[in-house]
Amino acid sequence: MLLRHTPEEQIERSALTVNPAKTCQPVGAMYAALGIHNCLPHSHGSQGCCAYHRSALTRHYKDPIMATTSSFTEGASVFGGQANLLESIANIFSIYGPDLIAVNTTCLSEVIGDDLTQIVNKAQAEGKIPAGKRVIHANTPSFKGSHVTGFANMTQAMVQYLAESSGTKLRQFNIIPGYVEPSDMAEVKRIAAELGIAAVTFPDTSEVVNSPLDGKFHMYPKGGTKVEAIKSAGDSALTFALGRTASLPAAKLLDTKCKVPFEVLDLPIGLQATDALIDALRKAAGVSVPESLMVERGRVVDLTTDMHQYFFRKKVALVGDPDHLVSLTQFLTDLDMEVVLVVTGTPPGPKFERRIRELAGDGVVVKAGLGTDMFQFHQYVKQLKPDLLFGNTYAKYIARDEDIPLIRIGFPIYDRVGHQYFPIVGYQGAMRLLEKILNALMDRQDRDAPEESFELVM
Repeated sequence: MLLRHTPEEQIERSALTVNPAKTCQPVGAMYAALGIHNCLPHSHGSQGCCAYHRSALTRHYKDPIMATTSSFTEGASVFGGQANLLESIANIFSIYGPDLIAVNTTCLSEVIGDDLTQIVNKAQAEGKIPAGKRVIHANTPSFKGSHVTGFANMTQAMVQYLAESSGTKLRQFNIIPGYVEPSDMAEVKRIAAELGIAAVTFPDTSEVVNSPLDGKFHMYPKGGTKVEAIKSAGDSALTFALGRTASLPAAKLLDTKCKVPFEVLDLPIGLQATDALIDALRKAAGVSVPESLMVERGRVVDLTTDMHQYFFRKKVALVGDPDHLVSLTQFLTDLDMEVVLVVTGTPPGPKFERRIRELAGDGVVVKAGLGTDMFQFHQYVKQLKPDLLFGNTYAKYIARDEDIPLIRIGFPIYDRVGHQYFPIVGYQGAMRLLEKILNALMDRQDRDAPEESFELVM
């Protein structure tokens, strides 16, 4: 009901955010940490912070997310959390037995100024970290960046703590898949396997947060990239960073630390972006594209051609994460849809707006970074009157209020299932997106059709 009071006219706000178009860094850091095999994420802050991060991921994946906390009280808030974290590390290894603890900070520990590097070194010196076990950390203050930033910082920490160079290059490639679903990570790995390429994909949450139900409790599901594989990433021939915002920091550090060159690609959402990934892998590995992938590509082209008249000139508004928005904009414009609005609450870097305008034209409205929120997105939706919205679950209120179909994409999605099992990347993912878009448009056409135009066949 409150949304119906959103005014169409823009109101300048410098100190108020209404429904931010993002969530906080530790959520993304925790998700990235789950992509390491036998890893237990740890939130260095209060119990309430950890509970929120876990519940956000649990609601999205409909799977219990395991994580621990330093359980700050008033004492730790005043004197610092070192004692809490040292005790936590000892207890976690003793009780839960992970191979690795991935510590992320919170607002409280960042404001206090806890030196995580010093604390981890002290835990090592005092023998609280058993032989063969590891503790890594990432600084992820919630008052800056977003869940995508947190994911990027934790992935960068994996390189900082784990990747090593032996001086001997291996015939393998690194793929940093970006902040995508476990189904998307599995699809990227499948594409590499179809090409016959040895790849280290990290982090990898497939078979972790979308693992099967077999009647047994698994503290650590079988998925996730093994520590040894991340260690070997320092000897790889090349790194492919999928998505500039989520993957570039880790790729840059891997280049600086281990002299592994990198190539930045868009998330492989849609035809052109998937073509670019496969072509880059093909050239780097010196292989040919197999017939199986050519068949998948042909199906995308076929469906696009058959249904083009339903996509043509439909206006679309997007809200979500920067890496998703760039690839989606390219895909939708390739379908001859008109992207009129692109909004993200994540600080995307200076190249984001320029890239969106290159793809969608100068007429597109682009709002990004600090102060951008769903209230602003709603105001522009009222002005531009798109035919279709793309966004997470929070966009459903705007979709209902403005009577516009919504394609759910990104994080979080609390009110639907499928995102953890079915990819939106690659040619298979493009087919799924095309189906979702067409079904939304066809449902709306059927709903609004008069009796004489209510057709059996499209």
